[in-house]
Amino acid sequence: MVFSSLIFLFRFLPIALLLLFLTPKKYQNLLLFVLSLIFYAWGEVRYIFIMFFSVVLDYSVSQGIEHNRSHPWIPKLMLLISLTGNLGMLFFFKYLGFIGSLISLDLPTLTLPLGISFYTFQTMSYTIDVYRNKVTAENNIIDFGAFVCLFPQLIAGPIVKYTQIAYELKHRVISPDKFESGLKLFLLGLASKVLLANNIGMMWDDIARLPIESLSTATAWLGTLAFGFQIYFDFSGYSLMAIGLGSMLGFTFPQNFNYPYISKSITEFWNRWHMTLGSWFKEYVYIPLGGNRKGIPRQIINLLIVWFLTGFWHGAAVNFILWGLYFFVLLVIEKLVLLRWLNRHQVLARFYFVFFILIGWAIFAISDLTVLSQYIAAMFTLQTSTQWMYFISNYGVILILCLIFSTDIPKKVMYAVSFPLVETSMITALFLLCIAYLVDSSYNPFLYFRF
Repeated sequence: MVFSSLIFLFRFLPIALLLLFLTPKKYQNLLLFVLSLIFYAWGEVRYIFIMFFSVVLDYSVSQGIEHNRSHPWIPKLMLLISLTGNLGMLFFFKYLGFIGSLISLDLPTLTLPLGISFYTFQTMSYTIDVYRNKVTAENNIIDFGAFVCLFPQLIAGPIVKYTQIAYELKHRVISPDKFESGLKLFLLGLASKVLLANNIGMMWDDIARLPIESLSTATAWLGTLAFGFQIYFDFSGYSLMAIGLGSMLGFTFPQNFNYPYISKSITEFWNRWHMTLGSWFKEYVYIPLGGNRKGIPRQIINLLIVWFLTGFWHGAAVNFILWGLYFFVLLVIEKLVLLRWLNRHQVLARFYFVFFILIGWAIFAISDLTVLSQYIAAMFTLQTSTQWMYFISNYGVILILCLIFSTDIPKKVMYAVSFPLVETSMITALFLLCIAYLVDSSYNPFLYFRF
């Protein structure tokens, strides 16, 4: 079940909210756990056992750690069991077929369970934090299950650590103001997904279907621009909806995007894009490896490991590994040489950023390496045609809207003309437009469900 579907908007969500508001507080986490399992099973009923496995595994392991802290090796063994179980499950479903293809073994390629890349990281962070004694292990398995399976952010994040919502699991308060602000965020995320991501995504699909040998240079760059906008509004829209739903239910989820396309460097971009994933890798991989505390050569090795894993986390394909390594190279160059220059020449820095981020999106979008090499070649061979004019004439308006709404300009305008009635009217109009679009269209993918 996806947030941008009529069945979620007009059946699941209203019923879930009504039941939660009518349920006594001490039973709300149980109901939330059950509702989250129903939400997940709607699209992946055959993999519901994985959710139970994850809940039971990390609950049991955390209890083992908590009750044996004075023992010299049991907590370490418990942590190893958790990491092996979670990473083993992720490897089996996501990477087994890919590894088999690299070593010429005919291993099965399994359907990827929805959200597995997100909730395995989420549960691992909990167990690691219990091991580090940053948080006390949760004694109530229902409350822990509600955390693991929390439907607003179960499928595609943001990645929420237990430490961030531990208090709210027990003592959350659903106030009218928090519910209203959450509803606004949800509707803005819905509009971002349905009105912007879906429409610009059709432009990318049209360009991707063209014979690669007929692709002009301008069209190739337009294609990566369209994909870059699609994945941003798709993923940031989902994150906004998740944060909004969390607020409606009394939770405060972390911000996941902060207008990444206004960046002036790749370094700044990764401080603004998928912030919870970056924070996770920094806290649980980069810093434990030594971070920047052991000299430049060791720091570069640590960054190489992090960015290899970041690319591989996104998908079991060589292009994702190349994508991670591509950003590793750029980030190291910026750190060692380029960042100070970019900070002094901000206009040129924006052109630099756009140039390299669009190449990055080409690597991310195209998994066939032969097609990828031909596509990138088309971006630089200066092949001319009037092909690009067709796409500008058909998608020019949505391109301009995506450009505007990828910046913080609309937010500043809304703050400047802060009239509640105008804001409510605009959000209501956006919601009605979304519903009209959903009724009329069958094109409604979520890109990050694949990762």
